[in-house]
Amino acid sequence: MDVQTWTYIIVGVSFALYIGIAIWSRAGSTKEFYVAGGGVSPLANGMATAADWMSAASFISMAGIISFAGYDGATYLMGWTGGYVLLALLLAPYLRKFGKFTVPDFIGDRYYSKTARSVAVICALIVSFTYVAGQMRGVGVVFSRFLEVDINTGVIIGMIIVLFYAVLGGMKGITYTQVAQYCVLIFAFMVPAIFISIQMTGNPVPQLGMGGTVADGSGTYLLDKLNGLSTELGFSEYTDGSKSLTDVFAITLALMVGTAGLPHVIVRFFTVKKVKDARKSAGLALLFIAILYTTAPAVAVFARTNLIETVSDKEYATMPAWFKNWEKTGLLKYEDKNQDGKIQYYNEKSKNEEFLAAAQKKGFKGNELTIDNDIMVLANPEIAQLPNWVIALVAAGGLAAALSTAAGLLLVISSSVSHDLIKKMVKPDISEKGELIAARLSAVVAVCIAGYFGINPPGFVAAVVALAFGLAAASFFPAIILGIFYKRMNKEGAVGGMIVGLALMLFYMLKFKFGIFDGGQEAVDSLKPDWWFGISPEGFGTIAMIVNFAVAIIINQFTPPPPQDVQEIVENIRIPSGAGEAVDH
Repeated sequence: MDVQTWTYIIVGVSFALYIGIAIWSRAGSTKEFYVAGGGVSPLANGMATAADWMSAASFISMAGIISFAGYDGATYLMGWTGGYVLLALLLAPYLRKFGKFTVPDFIGDRYYSKTARSVAVICALIVSFTYVAGQMRGVGVVFSRFLEVDINTGVIIGMIIVLFYAVLGGMKGITYTQVAQYCVLIFAFMVPAIFISIQMTGNPVPQLGMGGTVADGSGTYLLDKLNGLSTELGFSEYTDGSKSLTDVFAITLALMVGTAGLPHVIVRFFTVKKVKDARKSAGLALLFIAILYTTAPAVAVFARTNLIETVSDKEYATMPAWFKNWEKTGLLKYEDKNQDGKIQYYNEKSKNEEFLAAAQKKGFKGNELTIDNDIMVLANPEIAQLPNWVIALVAAGGLAAALSTAAGLLLVISSSVSHDLIKKMVKPDISEKGELIAARLSAVVAVCIAGYFGINPPGFVAAVVALAFGLAAASFFPAIILGIFYKRMNKEGAVGGMIVGLALMLFYMLKFKFGIFDGGQEAVDSLKPDWWFGISPEGFGTIAMIVNFAVAIIINQFTPPPPQDVQEIVENIRIPSGAGEAVDH
């Protein structure tokens, strides 16, 4: 069978499974809609958290970034892995013990203020919409290639699927759907990685294959071979980094602390019965996440090596079918600048003048191949000529990763509107049925907005997601940390810090990522030398977070302390004793 037939079968079966689970586990109360009734087992919650965590950015885009950025791409790997550890140790158990459904709920009650709750709702919506844009873009990329529809149509199909099981099942439906999605995505990521590792190095363990020798008997290490291929094309050595240490540190820290402020991950720890279960599920989730995260660098190396050997200086007319298929999506573009029918793929911006002079002498008139980072994982099995069912399996895995996170984010958006805004502020006397209707309606609106961002995305998947982490770092993280560990922190300090941190991060994003104040998107590259402290927009969340902390603490010193009962609550949530079910006060 061809790839498209296999894709219809595997994606169709997986979608039927997700929808069946959503119908079986549909939510009948607000508690089931928000926190799955608070009775999920640690194992199921660990798998669901892993699926929620490993979005399209992890599955599709992270290995793509590492594939092109080499050593520099490791910042994403370190930041997202370290961030999860930070979340599991520093935040999850305490927030679970506090007993609230949402982060704005925690901030509203901890800082005894409707203003604090409102600011937190705004932060949650901005972070979630920025993040979900990346997921919908990932869905569009997969559908575009494997169902042979345009990206916009792919996004719309994804919207309909997510809407069905998120709106119907709420957190209960999403949780059990995410367990299935984790199984699909991890199987889909590992199978081709193992096949290609055996093919290229003879080692079935991708992590070991990446550091091993190639299978041609030459004794050459795979990474040495890739370094050589890269330098021949004018790129820096794959294992060398070009980013400054300051920027690497800033991006890694922003991704780490941004993780700890991501509302769709935090809410997962309210779905278990006890604080002890929250800790268990956090540990299990880390184990499940590590399987993919330790494999991603190997997939990046395999994909980059295969790509260079397949396309560099080869006749365009002899390119295999996968090349032409990805061209149709617009995510891979070839332009024959010197009209010789061959693909000149090289670094036309290389700082090596000798290399550029040699390229010019050969008649090269510029790089002729443009490759979107997001296709590398999806195209990798095709480039390696794996069986069609493996290629289709990867498509199903990419969809599972994107849809699982999108559903979690949409639930955060809907609960922020229905629970934190309507129930807690606008109409406190709303019935449970009315709140459930409001949650579902807000999810519908959220899906439509998310779809718009998926059709008009600001950059490739992982870059968009990195900005969401920066926004979470700049806004939520200081308020949550100070709320747990500093009982003197008051509402004035927390609100002031959140507003200043978020505003600063948004300004920096708009200026240096989108060129809003300096001539639009075309001017972005020319603005790089003007980055503040040499820090990229992806890493600026670290600076905005530090400013948030400073503003919050300074304001706190000149304003009254919080009420005594709030200080006692803060003392209580740090006592390591058991806790009952999450409650809605």
